[in-house]
Amino acid sequence: MPAEIDFIAATPLLLVALALGYLLGSIPFGLLLTRLAGLGDIRSIGSGNIGATNALRTGNRWVAVGTLIGDAGKGALAVYIAGLLAMQASPDSVNLTWMLGVAALGAFVGHLYPVWLGFKGGKGVSTFIGILLALYWPVGLLFCATWIIVALTSRYSSLSALVAALLTPVYLAWLNQWDLIGLSVILVALIYIAHRDNIRRLLAGEESRIGQKKAEDKTGG
Repeated sequence: MPAEIDFIAATPLLLVALALGYLLGSIPFGLLLTRLAGLGDIRSIGSGNIGATNALRTGNRWVAVGTLIGDAGKGALAVYIAGLLAMQASPDSVNLTWMLGVAALGAFVGHLYPVWLGFKGGKGVSTFIGILLALYWPVGLLFCATWIIVALTSRYSSLSALVAALLTPVYLAWLNQWDLIGLSVILVALIYIAHRDNIRRLLAGEESRIGQKKAEDKTGG
């Protein structure tokens, strides 16, 4: 892997990786699966979010699981395809870390702001997991373990995601994955922006807990 990147030579491939990542990331699995299951439009359910947490509010766990797998899978697939493209390119024209990072960023932004849905997408947690697993799977597993521990102790899905995300750059540094820290900081910042309403409700003590039943639940992810 070259130590430096020739941006002029690498720009075409980087743009391809970015566009491909965005198109994959913008696939709204939550919306597609709820409609296929005959459950209507997920945007009219619960928080109106298209992610796995809100898909669970349909009452169909398989739809929620499918949404989780689909959202994580598209992030992982974007990284994988970018890696294949980088392997086919000249070593002097592309930097693997940049290719993977640009594809991951494209997929993440695509999930948060899908063009097909008026740029109103999910909050990125599942896609972030898929990206981490594809880039460096031990950190992906640490993220999931952190999420589970916080969820079991607090019963807040949003808090679990926020804590696990915040610790991700720490985990990467601990495991000497310095090339990935910059990307992780950007994605974590986007996760916090997407969860700004959840943060406000957590601070106000108004956030709904996992399994909490409400007639009109507008507080979830």
